[in-house]
Amino acid sequence: MAEMVDYDEFAYFHENAAEWGLPDDGPPDVERVATTCPDGRLMSSLKWGGAPRLVLIHGGAQNAHTWDTVALALREPLLAPDLPGHGHSDSPAPGAGTAPDANAADLAAVLDDHAPEADLVVGMSLGGLSAIALATARPDLVPRLLLVDITPGVTGEKAKAIHDFVRGPATFPSFDELLARTMEFNPTRSESSLRRGILHNATQLDDGSWVWRHRRDDSAVMVDSDDPDTAARRRDTVALWDDLAGFAGPVTLVRGMREQSVVTDDDVAELRRHRPDARVVEVDAGHSVQGDQPLELAEIIRAALADPIPEETS
Repeated sequence: MAEMVDYDEFAYFHENAAEWGLPDDGPPDVERVATTCPDGRLMSSLKWGGAPRLVLIHGGAQNAHTWDTVALALREPLLAPDLPGHGHSDSPAPGAGTAPDANAADLAAVLDDHAPEADLVVGMSLGGLSAIALATARPDLVPRLLLVDITPGVTGEKAKAIHDFVRGPATFPSFDELLARTMEFNPTRSESSLRRGILHNATQLDDGSWVWRHRRDDSAVMVDSDDPDTAARRRDTVALWDDLAGFAGPVTLVRGMREQSVVTDDDVAELRRHRPDARVVEVDAGHSVQGDQPLELAEIIRAALADPIPEETS
């Protein structure tokens, strides 16, 4: 049987700091906190420091720890939730799946609980679409919005590489096999960062095998097909363009410029059409900007925090 791994989610911050040349002055002030949704399901989050100025929402098939290096670089009080069916959060409400509007309802409960006065909401991939839906449903919780390599123009074709990775084997006999597959799909990332990511995003079973923490049924990406449910999800995603146009606060798009990105020139043009005032920042990164360029992303987030809010929304 494979060797059992003793996992402590708070034991790796010094590795993040060392890899990116950040100060390591002891364990950061971070704790896991819970929110009870109206239907009794639990949402789990990582809370860094005091009253959060920032909310960082991860993408599909990820979890709150994807932001660890960004959080260490920012040194700002922030909240990083685990989306429903991801990380340490309970599954979505029955029948809800991981649609952005369903996620938004759960995120609203989390922010009401732990970050009611955040200055900026950052969302990556599925987290970005969910953040747009949150800004529409509860604009009081989203003064500013920053999207990380995502727009409502995402399609299954654009996200094929992500889909292929997420829809891979359900179980892995050993950690090394899981690591090898992850490295194959993330060639620009260091082995040490991917090893940490797996420890946060997978769990070891009693027989020594490994499975992902996130739900596999609909946890990650937009898929192109003729299935009626998928077509409905696609229509709902496209409708987020109008929601983005109606959002009154400042909008920033961080676009990865490597081939793994899911944002195209056409998506940027569509964003300009709906939000001529949006700031677009191009970064030498793939889809996971927080993994490829966390320090640069932290600086972009700092700049977004300073964006003036229109008078009528303040």
